[in-house]
Amino acid sequence: MKDTVELNIPTFEDVVAAHERIRPHIHRTPVLTSSYFNDLVGAELFFKCENFQKAGAFKVRGASNAVFGLDDEMARKGVATHSSGNHALSLSYAAGRRGIPCNVVMPRTAPEAKKAAVRGYGGKITECEPSTTSREEVFAQVQAETGAEFVHPYNDPRVIAGQGTCSREFMEQTDGVDMMVAPIGGGGMISGTCLTLSNIAPEVEIIAAEPEQADDAYRSFKAGHIIADDAPVTIADGLKVPLKELTWHFVSNHVTDILTASEREIIDAMKLTWQRMKIVMEASCAVPLATILKNKDKFAGKRVGVIITGGNVDLDTLPWLK
Repeated sequence: MKDTVELNIPTFEDVVAAHERIRPHIHRTPVLTSSYFNDLVGAELFFKCENFQKAGAFKVRGASNAVFGLDDEMARKGVATHSSGNHALSLSYAAGRRGIPCNVVMPRTAPEAKKAAVRGYGGKITECEPSTTSREEVFAQVQAETGAEFVHPYNDPRVIAGQGTCSREFMEQTDGVDMMVAPIGGGGMISGTCLTLSNIAPEVEIIAAEPEQADDAYRSFKAGHIIADDAPVTIADGLKVPLKELTWHFVSNHVTDILTASEREIIDAMKLTWQRMKIVMEASCAVPLATILKNKDKFAGKRVGVIITGGNVDLDTLPWLK
């Protein structure tokens, strides 16, 4: 593992500073409960609803921290990133609030609802093929042309510190939990969760949830080093990207376990949440609940935090309509 100086690992003080910096630009999202799900699992579940967040996803926290942390000279050239959707539209939102340009590279297969949101916030989209290799190659060209500040979707200390504000709010809104479950793709949210909870509630077990068809984090966790898939295929479009060095630091040091769910289990959990809690959530955000329903014995009798990470859904292509 690389040393901490080279990795520029954010601290909890960075989370506190981020929270103050982004407060005018985000919602303090609610924590909801469901007696139906409590009875179904045999546990007390507390859902942190980032689907009600500005721009419809938790990623606005990290994006806003990065954008509003830039000095004026850096900000003038704008920001740029690559993303399948929620980070792209969140960075576009934050850049728009600051009045600076935002260039994003998105897979051509990204949901149209997310592309429309990026354009609606003023972001400029350049499309790439749906693979990590293509995404990074096209982005390199865009950044060279614009000279914009790169805000990585997750492998960025500013972004991770921003995401850590979600768990900080959650712990202020509840009487504590035994476990916290969040989705894992590149690892930005889970890293922010690790950063916050390891400092203010180290007794909480942190569990990551991942699609079976994009289980590179699970395999990395078991192997003890990063294993990266280039182009996995899953309904959970926000969880297709691999871990990077900075997020691997948090996962390898603080995550208790990584659980996986099948495509059918993810879709069923998503639909059940819509039906029972009457809230819109996207497939990537259903993975934690899917893994909880699949592993009830692990969670029985526990107080469990569940981070619903976003609600940017293309209503014309709901997975259960296919």
